[in-house]
Amino acid sequence: MTQQFNVKTTLRALSLVVGLSSTLFALSFASSTMAQESVSERKTQRVPTLRAKVYDQLSRAQTFADAGDSKQAFAVLDEVKGKASSMNSYELAMMYNFYGFINYNLEQFDQAIAAFEQVVQQQPIPTSFEQATLFSLAQLHMMRGNYDKTIVFIEKWETIQKEVTPAAEIPAKNLVLKAQAMYQKQDYAKASAYINQAVEQQENSKEGYQVDENWYVLQRAVYYELKQPEQVKNVLLKLVKQYEKPSYWIQLAGMYGELGDEKQQLAYMEIAYQLDYIATGSDIFNLSQLYYYHQMPFKAALLMESAIKQGKLAEDQRNLTFLAQAWSFAKENDKAVPVMLAAANLSKDGELDAQLAQIYLNLEQWDKAITASERAIQKGGLRNEGTVHLVLGMAHFNVGDYNVALNELAEAEKHNSSRGMAKQWLKFVQTEQATTERLQVQLRGADISRSTYLP
Repeated sequence: MTQQFNVKTTLRALSLVVGLSSTLFALSFASSTMAQESVSERKTQRVPTLRAKVYDQLSRAQTFADAGDSKQAFAVLDEVKGKASSMNSYELAMMYNFYGFINYNLEQFDQAIAAFEQVVQQQPIPTSFEQATLFSLAQLHMMRGNYDKTIVFIEKWETIQKEVTPAAEIPAKNLVLKAQAMYQKQDYAKASAYINQAVEQQENSKEGYQVDENWYVLQRAVYYELKQPEQVKNVLLKLVKQYEKPSYWIQLAGMYGELGDEKQQLAYMEIAYQLDYIATGSDIFNLSQLYYYHQMPFKAALLMESAIKQGKLAEDQRNLTFLAQAWSFAKENDKAVPVMLAAANLSKDGELDAQLAQIYLNLEQWDKAITASERAIQKGGLRNEGTVHLVLGMAHFNVGDYNVALNELAEAEKHNSSRGMAKQWLKFVQTEQATTERLQVQLRGADISRSTYLP
């Protein structure tokens, strides 16, 4: 009865946890203050000044890029690059940054990566600029499926951070990116360590930041791969509370089923149903099965019947069979019979006709029980043919066909599953037949005696 869900597929379809660093592209001359920035220090390293003449050329390239004229933007950058021998490290880094920026906007990601890698090779450059580029490189490599390089560049970022502020903890966004890369590498243990640290850091934040939904989704997926259903359930409880999506309620119910807590599974499915989150045919069928399993067949039948009428569930053999079984279990045989008959007409084997025969037998509709049983045997494919012969024997007995009943019961006795019951009925029918025949003899004798003494 467990609701299944494919977390792995969901995670693989996720885009990057965070977008490409806005800090990096903000360095594309949003204001003239960049031209005035002259010094940034890391230890004793001094950064050269970005000269006005280089700034002006790069600004021209920016104007063309903003206007959508990438061809002219590249032409300006190529002109600047022709004077690379006279440029300092900061100027070269800014030039390559623009190459990367334009290529990225054109979705030429491999060229963008190559350009950004050139940025960080120019030394010295401002620390904030270098870190922004390293983070963007990590994200781009993640997007391109280069997971090892994603880790390399994010850890380079962290190395610089430790030099600048040794006491600072690794930012949660770094941990999430590393967790994603490790997840894709199927190193679920490391992925778990990183994403758990990121989530814990955010949950305990003094600023009270809400954990990003996709972080929980990644955490849930990692726990799922590590076969830790209790932890999957705990993450889903947070998702249900903070991001009330229908799918999370369904998945949470499914995890309770995985854990063997069917009562909680049913409880969350019922809540989801009341919130109109049970919309798909498969979810409706699962809830109906839960009702049936928890001894609530009437609810199961009503839900199935409604879904079939509304077109949410197909009027096919599977659904009609389950609906008929639910009505039968609920002792609503008058409703079960037409549904089971419709299902049996769709079936190529005789199994459903056999079930229908038993319902008719319970309703004491002997002739219909005989017809359904004979149709079941004719179709074949029965899991327990002996039971069908047993039903035939009992039905024929009740219409007074003792000899036929004995023949059918003898057939039922040949099958292990029905042998015990068949033996009991054979003795009973034989006794009844003998009693009936004895009474008939006595009645005939009485008739003869009366006729002898008549005047």
